[in-house]
Amino acid sequence: MIAFAANSILTRMAIEGGFIDPSGFAVVRVVSGALVLGMVVSLRGGGLPLLRRDRISGALSLAAYLVGFSLAYLTLDAGLGALILFGVVQITMFADGALRGTAPTQRQLAGGAVAFCGLLIALWPGPGGAADPVGAILMIIAGLGWAAYSILGRSAKDPLASTGANFLLCVPILLILLAGTGPTFSATGLALGIICGGLTSGLGYALWYAVLPKLESATAATVQLSVPVIAILAGAALLGETIGAVVIVATFLVVGGIGFAVTGQAVRGDRS
Repeated sequence: MIAFAANSILTRMAIEGGFIDPSGFAVVRVVSGALVLGMVVSLRGGGLPLLRRDRISGALSLAAYLVGFSLAYLTLDAGLGALILFGVVQITMFADGALRGTAPTQRQLAGGAVAFCGLLIALWPGPGGAADPVGAILMIIAGLGWAAYSILGRSAKDPLASTGANFLLCVPILLILLAGTGPTFSATGLALGIICGGLTSGLGYALWYAVLPKLESATAATVQLSVPVIAILAGAALLGETIGAVVIVATFLVVGGIGFAVTGQAVRGDRS
């Protein structure tokens, strides 16, 4: 979870600091991630499943996440961006389950409603609002892209290999989408992009998929609640970002609401 939160910190640090532009950072991140994931899968004795029916849709949704994520951090604080991303992903996943016929419980509906209210507070414009509107919209796009990517990947037999394949196929898509943007690089920007792509994304996903089978679903869902909190605290400590009252209230509602919703299964299990 520290690695996932670090993606926001590293992206904000690189882009807001002027070390690299968003398009360049997205390309460096995805190339580094593809190389590291490819090496990990190769060391396991496997290969990247590139020729699959749903691979293009997975790569396109991943591209939407990467582009929106990088551009959003031109204006958003690292912690706030992570909170918006997390909230949008989780609420979209709830909605997808409901649309697919999995009727939500009252607990899930209540938790989702609380989280949605928290997200609205984080996105509210005006002097009391915390988020830049353009940055918020871009992060919402990133969240929808990652939610779509996660939904498409549910049926993957080998999530790590599928992620590596999607990263690799995402490279030409990003190059087409970002053609003509004139990316700018510096040594520091390249280093931050490589760390974000290879270490906190590539190896972070490898570690997560390694421990995920050993965790109960409720535990796996609950532990992810720590990501926006870690990002907010790290943003304050490392980037000097201010943790205002709006961010605190929004974080409490989003994390608390989603936590209440996803731990329902664990509560029912304890009572039986």
